[in-house]
Amino acid sequence: MSDDANTTLRPTPEARRQQILDAACDCVRQAGFHGASMAEIAKAAGLSVGQIYRYFENKEAIIAAIVAQDLAEMREKFAEMESRPGDLVDAVTEHLPEAVEKCFDLGRAALTLEVLAEASRNPKVAAILRAADAQERVYAQTMLDRGRKPEWSDAEFQARCEAVGLLFDGMIIRAVNHPDTDREPLTRVLAATIRHLLG
Repeated sequence: MSDDANTTLRPTPEARRQQILDAACDCVRQAGFHGASMAEIAKAAGLSVGQIYRYFENKEAIIAAIVAQDLAEMREKFAEMESRPGDLVDAVTEHLPEAVEKCFDLGRAALTLEVLAEASRNPKVAAILRAADAQERVYAQTMLDRGRKPEWSDAEFQARCEAVGLLFDGMIIRAVNHPDTDREPLTRVLAATIRHLLG
């Protein structure tokens, strides 16, 4: 095989980073943040530890990349909802079934809770999560500002947006505590609650 052929088969840096992130997510879900050593992540990715360090300085850098991916996905979803014609609250509630299923995905819930637990002990991880949360709140409030009632003060509007966030964050815990929750009636009640908060 020629050198050119070998070059074309090599993964791109982006693909290699994703390979490492996927392996890291699996390791954190199974063993927690501390149990997911760089050696374990490398083994799960089918790479050497040295190869991991070419892409990520440490585990905090891996967490930052995972959080950045989640933010990018959320930004796309907000943009999609904003682009729909009609009432924005309608767009939010139409998205609810998908959002509920995502929150009740045990794999995602386990990863989120592991990272949150680490943030309570590790100031670097806490800083990553708080920065991401601040960005998420800006995106959400910018989007929801379109339907804001004129009588709401800034504090009330922010509190209403925060309450919507609490609903989704709480579902992640319910995914672990009550994974068999009937999603259909829950989604209907959530839609009514969100309409009450934002409509």
